[in-house]
Amino acid sequence: MGSAAMATTLPAMVREGEIRRNEVAADWPGASDAGLVFIGRIHTPWSSRLVTPRQGRPDGPVCRIELFAPWIPALQGLEGFERVEVLYWLHQSRRDLILQSPADDGAIRGTFSLRSPVRPNPIGTSIARLVGIEGNIVLVQGLDCIDGTPLLDLKPDRCLFTPIAPPQPGDFETEDG
Repeated sequence: MGSAAMATTLPAMVREGEIRRNEVAADWPGASDAGLVFIGRIHTPWSSRLVTPRQGRPDGPVCRIELFAPWIPALQGLEGFERVEVLYWLHQSRRDLILQSPADDGAIRGTFSLRSPVRPNPIGTSIARLVGIEGNIVLVQGLDCIDGTPLLDLKPDRCLFTPIAPPQPGDFETEDG
């Protein structure tokens, strides 16, 4: 099926900034208590949320994560991991919806029960396949953000990471004590 035919079978998407039937927005208090630093910029093939995949695919296009100085030396050792967790700021997302209707059918769900980019603190996260590192550029597959998205952090995939620091008491706590 060609992309033109596929486009005609997709349900109508919400336009950027639009509120769908039964969605509820809160009075936005404004941000006041977190000081984040963007450590880089993500370059993807997608210029708009309306064409960006809803979930990154491990076989998706190779995307470039550009790390800014002085953070470039922090990449040391990352090449040893197959997957990385990429955290980013969804800078074009609205932040006030508390109830959303993702299918645009009037049925609503709470924002915290969705992976929607529309959230009070629009932090995106993807587990991406590490393709390579070229200087200050990290090449990955599996992202779902628009071109130019600010980068917050990179971490080894927690399922592949064994802590390097010595154990501490909390590492051994269980529900039973």
